[in-house]
Amino acid sequence: MAPVCFSVARRICAALAVVFMAAPAFAQPAHGIAMYGAPALPPDFAALPYANPDAPKGGRIVTGNTGGFDSLNPFLRKGTSPWQLRFLAYESLMGRNWDEPFALYGLLAESIQTPPDRSWVEFTLRPQARFSDGSPVTVEDVIWSYETLGTVGHPRYLGFWTQVESIQATGPRSVRLTFNTDNRELALIAGLRPILKKAQWDTLDFTAATLSDIPIGTAPYVVSDFEAGRQVTLSLNPDYWGADLPLRRGTNNFNEIRIDFYGDGDVLFEAFKAGELSYIREFNAETWASRYDFPAVTSGDVVKSEIPHQKPSGMTGFVMNARRAPLDDIRVRDALIHAFNFEFINDTMTGNRQPRITSYFSGSQLAMRPGPATGRVAGLLAPFADQLPPDTLSGYELPTSDGSARNRRNFRKALDLFEDAGWQVVDGRMQNANGNPLTLTILLRQGDSQNKAIIDMYRPTLEQLGITVNLDLVDNAQYTQRVNAFDFHITDFRRALSLSPGNEQTLYWGSDAADQQGSRNLMGLKSPAVDAMIAAMLTAQGQDDFTAAARALDRVLTASRLVIPIWTYAVGRIAHKRALRYPGVVPIYGDGAEWMPALWWYEE
Repeated sequence: MAPVCFSVARRICAALAVVFMAAPAFAQPAHGIAMYGAPALPPDFAALPYANPDAPKGGRIVTGNTGGFDSLNPFLRKGTSPWQLRFLAYESLMGRNWDEPFALYGLLAESIQTPPDRSWVEFTLRPQARFSDGSPVTVEDVIWSYETLGTVGHPRYLGFWTQVESIQATGPRSVRLTFNTDNRELALIAGLRPILKKAQWDTLDFTAATLSDIPIGTAPYVVSDFEAGRQVTLSLNPDYWGADLPLRRGTNNFNEIRIDFYGDGDVLFEAFKAGELSYIREFNAETWASRYDFPAVTSGDVVKSEIPHQKPSGMTGFVMNARRAPLDDIRVRDALIHAFNFEFINDTMTGNRQPRITSYFSGSQLAMRPGPATGRVAGLLAPFADQLPPDTLSGYELPTSDGSARNRRNFRKALDLFEDAGWQVVDGRMQNANGNPLTLTILLRQGDSQNKAIIDMYRPTLEQLGITVNLDLVDNAQYTQRVNAFDFHITDFRRALSLSPGNEQTLYWGSDAADQQGSRNLMGLKSPAVDAMIAAMLTAQGQDDFTAAARALDRVLTASRLVIPIWTYAVGRIAHKRALRYPGVVPIYGDGAEWMPALWWYEE
């Protein structure tokens, strides 16, 4: 018996030895992390695959925004700040490779460490990491930034913080976050929180920051000048600490980036034609084809560049606020979608050059498939079958018209849907059984010429249905205030979606965000099925399960009829001065603030 016992014991000890030897390997510090599998770039990568590490430095560019600004703190709910600041003036512990669905590499942090279940993540700061004033980035700054943004910051940061069990220093340059939720993405999301300087706010109230209280960051650019509501100038920090990092080689090549503000898009376009702006993004294919024929284009001084991408369509259109009657009734929302004559409007606005968005993830592998749900997707949705619109499982498609201005078939269908929901046209007025009229308030920004033109074509159809339409055109500050308070029936809507959707989905459509003022769940969606599909995405252990959850989520969102979709942006369009150049390799995500202006350079 002794030899047998010894043999068994020896095998047990050997097995335990393998476990204890292997376990630390899973949690060893690494140069990067991917959502699934290993990151594509090796530890010794020299530069991002789509960057030009030999790009020349220098030059100045001027870009334009519409509206104005009353804040230079992009981390608060209060006020309106230039959207570019978050991307150009602040950094996080890790940075993205935009040629992978979701992979991060060390930026302020030299390494990342996490166990197989990703129940915690630990970062080790680079010893050379510095704020723009030259002071070192410390663990105390990191902890303060997470706690402050997670408790009093913009709502985009609040959801993540509720999933953090603890945050603590584990060494002079290391910090660990432990999570209270089974969510594989949290380790990556943690690496993307902006890091601010704690000491700056020792005697200031972060939430009461004035226009001149500009948060100190670590990024290559700093705000060097501004004129309230008119312009902001960002200058390249000559002492930027991370210029030689692999993530930074060939990036941030301009000495100065100036953002000028204009009353509306037409004025901004005229400024570009006059040479006052260095580049402009064009989102309308018809305008791209017909209005970019001015002398500077003809002479070659302005170049039209089209930038391909592989990302999902996202959702662009007009969102309906389901918190407010009668939009809480899916039949009413369905009627409004039928009344929207997309084919005619698209022909008028884009010359039919841009196809319609058919779902939230259309144009990608994450998009719902035509016809009935099958396989893993059907299995995920089955427990919620009695709560969902029937065509969620059988297959929903947007209504189409014959392209004429009359849209008769869909108009009749809209009337039938309204009648089914308890609304009838009496003496030319849509009203319910109590005689109350149907009135809709559509909220748009002043200067939003494209969306106003679309509504101007949509509005007569609504009025023909007997609906009273109030079109409110307000300035940026009022628009932000009203959207944050959900004070609208319908407003313009854009949600860009990635190839690796994750925690942000809870902000966009999660039930917990529906009643949180300032949240991005503008439609007020509360759906156990949506919450469950997001949870399935966040806990998926492999790509197949993740894709199935995304396709199931896409089905529920699309069939819920919460947005009137317009056209896709299948290619990026940038018109720019000839001296502006970009690398020949474009990442799978295409254009964005992290590509233009970050990867471009000036070269006569």
